[in-house]
Amino acid sequence: MSVESVKEYLSAWGVQDRVVEFEESSATVEEAAQDIGVEPARIAKTMAFQMDDSAILLVSAGDAKVWNAPFKARFHTKPKMVPADQLVDLVGHPMGGVCPFDRNDGVRCYLDESLKRFEQVWPAAGSENSAIGVTIPELEEFSRADGWVDVCKGWRED
Repeated sequence: MSVESVKEYLSAWGVQDRVVEFEESSATVEEAAQDIGVEPARIAKTMAFQMDDSAILLVSAGDAKVWNAPFKARFHTKPKMVPADQLVDLVGHPMGGVCPFDRNDGVRCYLDESLKRFEQVWPAAGSENSAIGVTIPELEEFSRADGWVDVCKGWRED
């Protein structure tokens, strides 16, 4: 899968033209934030975790970090990232382009509560130099999310 397949997937909602592609890499939260011109927290980073012989995706705010205990309580396993060389096979997207759209069949996607404090966030769009600005309701719809979870830390103002 690629940015082109993500655009085709997003065409079902008529938003494929909102995908932006950059000359420079936007593969990290910091690079994406700089390319887009937003604070890093507004980058909706999509992380792939191994679950037996498949994977799940967790989309969280750019300033959030996975919190082991809640993750394990929710998913009944320790968080273990999918190795970069297995991302395309398991998830459908390469490192830096992992996104909640147009993923392989059977890959579930969860949205973390850390995203809800923003009106708009920016997930990748299938390549290491693409993104799309979406509202939270759009992210829910376009990702066909399996639900909301609260498994990240470091983003709350205590």
